[in-house]
Amino acid sequence: MPAKSKAQQKAAGAALAAKRGDKKKSELKGASKSMAKSMSEKELHDLASTKRKGKSEHSSKS
Repeated sequence: MPAKSKAQQKAAGAALAAKRGDKKKSELKGASKSMAKSMSEKELHDLASTKRKGKSEHSSKS
């Protein structure tokens, strides 16, 4: 599942770093914190590795 925005991609990258032990889980905030709890490492990797070209900074709430 590709990320819908750059913000979602960044949050997934932070959550993935925490899952792998590169970053403390206590440093996570907001979306990245809930992603780390609810998603597997593979799901986070898929979101974080999405190509950035053509992505908006934040997705629209439609």
